[in-house]
Amino acid sequence: MAESRSVAILVGAGDAIGAAVARRFAQGGYTICICRRDATKSQGLVDELTASGFRIHAFSIDARQEEEVQKLFVEVEKNVGPIEVCLFNAGSNVNKPLVETTEKLFFKAWELACYAGFLVGREAARVMQPRGRGTIFFTGATASIRGGKGFAAFSSAKFGLRAVAQAMARELGPKNIHVVHLIIDAGVDSEAIHRRMKAAKGIEASEIAPDSLTKTSSIAEAYWFAHRQSRDGWTHELDLRPSVETW
Repeated sequence: MAESRSVAILVGAGDAIGAAVARRFAQGGYTICICRRDATKSQGLVDELTASGFRIHAFSIDARQEEEVQKLFVEVEKNVGPIEVCLFNAGSNVNKPLVETTEKLFFKAWELACYAGFLVGREAARVMQPRGRGTIFFTGATASIRGGKGFAAFSSAKFGLRAVAQAMARELGPKNIHVVHLIIDAGVDSEAIHRRMKAAKGIEASEIAPDSLTKTSSIAEAYWFAHRQSRDGWTHELDLRPSVETW
């Protein structure tokens, strides 16, 4: 693998998209810092990448807490290395009828998917600006551009995160910091989606049509592609979906 001391920090990184991005950027030579509510849940990924000779650290963090986010970036910069890539991947995909959407649920969706993204993006910008380089990623969804039935809370949060990403891109681009918002307009080929499909429609994972869900490795490759773009041809927003997806 390529040698690099630069760090890719992945916040809200679970076992699907987060793990795939961790693998791809580790292969690209980055030291990985994977961050989620409970770091012990990433131990399998840590063991996997460590056994392959890659460098990875896991941190427990509640990305909704400003102080925790600030401490995380200080610790990584001090003890791991300079942060060159930051991914914000957290979100709460809540589907509730409007009249059943409580104030608490609405606020929780916004706090996790939008406010936490602002906190993470701001701290990433603070460490990247003095060096004059970096890439900041935000994972979006269909709900980022279209409010669907039952998704008042989630869509408002994702719309808000998209606005944060756009504002950051316009402000930070001239400072050589690339801000990318990736809209995943599809179901993700993951265990969580498999369970959801089985519960909703009785479909087993083996019965899902090939390439009808977007693979996490394909998402990771899209992020790698965007990160490697030259400055004269940057993408801010990129949408991914299978060829069979209706849109």
